[in-house]
Amino acid sequence: MSTYLGIDLGTTGTKALLCQADGTVLATATAEHPSLHPRPGWSEQRPEDWWESAVAAVQAVMARAGSQARPVRAIGLSGQMHGSVFLDSGHRVLRPALLWNDQRTAAECAEIEAAAGGRAALIQMVSNPAFTGFTAPKILWVRRHEPGVAEQIRHVLLPKDYLRLRLTGERATDVSDASGTLLLDVTHRRWCRPLLSKLGIDANWMPTCVESDEITGKLTPTAAAALGLEAGIPVVGGAGDQAAGAVGNGIVRHGIISATIGTSGVVFAHADQPQTHPDGRVHTMCHAVRGAWHLMGVILAAGGSLRWVRDQLGQPEVAAAQGQDQDPYDLMLAVADSAPPGSEGLFFLPYLTGERHPHSDPHASGAFVGLTVRHTRAHLLRAVVEGITFAMNDCLAVIRDLGVEASEIRLSGGGARNPLWRQWQADIYGQKVALINAQEGPAFGAAILAMVGAGAYQNVPEACAATIRTVESLAPQPERQALYARWQQQFQRLYPSLASEFPRLAQLARGGAG
Repeated sequence: MSTYLGIDLGTTGTKALLCQADGTVLATATAEHPSLHPRPGWSEQRPEDWWESAVAAVQAVMARAGSQARPVRAIGLSGQMHGSVFLDSGHRVLRPALLWNDQRTAAECAEIEAAAGGRAALIQMVSNPAFTGFTAPKILWVRRHEPGVAEQIRHVLLPKDYLRLRLTGERATDVSDASGTLLLDVTHRRWCRPLLSKLGIDANWMPTCVESDEITGKLTPTAAAALGLEAGIPVVGGAGDQAAGAVGNGIVRHGIISATIGTSGVVFAHADQPQTHPDGRVHTMCHAVRGAWHLMGVILAAGGSLRWVRDQLGQPEVAAAQGQDQDPYDLMLAVADSAPPGSEGLFFLPYLTGERHPHSDPHASGAFVGLTVRHTRAHLLRAVVEGITFAMNDCLAVIRDLGVEASEIRLSGGGARNPLWRQWQADIYGQKVALINAQEGPAFGAAILAMVGAGAYQNVPEACAATIRTVESLAPQPERQALYARWQQQFQRLYPSLASEFPRLAQLARGGAG
């Protein structure tokens, strides 16, 4: 039986997944790659490290699948969005890529909005305001601060598309990932040449833009030898990690929303028409489904906040889990569960790396609010988990305000693995949540796109209907739902109260005054 390979270039590592056309996952493997943080708020990675982790992951997944692995009929790609890979005319990488969570470009965002004629005009052109994590402001930052690099730029690629270049020799991207550059006319699914012109960005730098299930090239002999595959395997457009994850969750029709908690947190809703928030409080982007779009709210440090608290306060659980085949996060959540819902008035703002939605504030920082001598480590742990979920619910509220309702919210990522957190999400969202049979995320969605590109299915919704089903549902507990609704209102008052202080705190962190 033919197999399909999905490769997901994540923030901490690259995941490879091999599956059959019925959705049966034969094997997965992940290889890590490092990040660079040369200054506070800066986040970079070396594209060569991505290639090395992709090679390692694919080699491992093929070995684990063994005799079931071949023949591989098609490859799909997914990856972290917004990152900028700068190449010269010979495809040589000019500097480390600036990542989605890099916060250095506030001045360039203001420059972009001014060049477009204001925020409303920019949203009219590309369906989104300027965010520090997006690709366009990174291009302007390099041009301003690294003119020697800028002079050599001839191509700009997104992270997963650098892998495509190494796999096929072709420069291409898909419309879902391109939506996060701030340079795509999202409504018409093509590069926005008027904005490129206003910003002085050469349109020839941008790769060919395709639909997610469209074949973009074939595996070269050199790449095939490195991966241990056969040359000539087609590689489809793929998708940005959130759109690919939505495909892997079956969020390909109206009425279903996903809530995914990884390093970031994402609330994702399918839309049959392009629909924008007038203030840009959620993203509007092209979906990986042909002729469809999506609304997306992003919390920059969702699972990232939980990892922070694990590293700072979770040493007992980390130690207890070692050698016991236990997850330290599960142990931490068990401790958190000993504190009451609402953490007795303790709130946590999960803005550890600035925030994107619904506040769009690169200066925002994390905070515990309401701390008293009564609070214990259990309260702190619970407050962090609740704060992450409150922030996710903020995004869900904006999407609902746009008239997008859903019969269920499908959970995925780290926030879906623990039964306690699944129930807390149902209680805070105030709606039924569900798990599906596939929990492999964007790599699985990339493999589904490969299936469609190879002709195993006619379209993405048909492929999802054949491979994805709900396996568990949880309803909110009425008393806790009512309690959390009150706590949510208080949570929403905290950011406006602190917003004016965040820039001052950021200045102090940089060693400045004033």
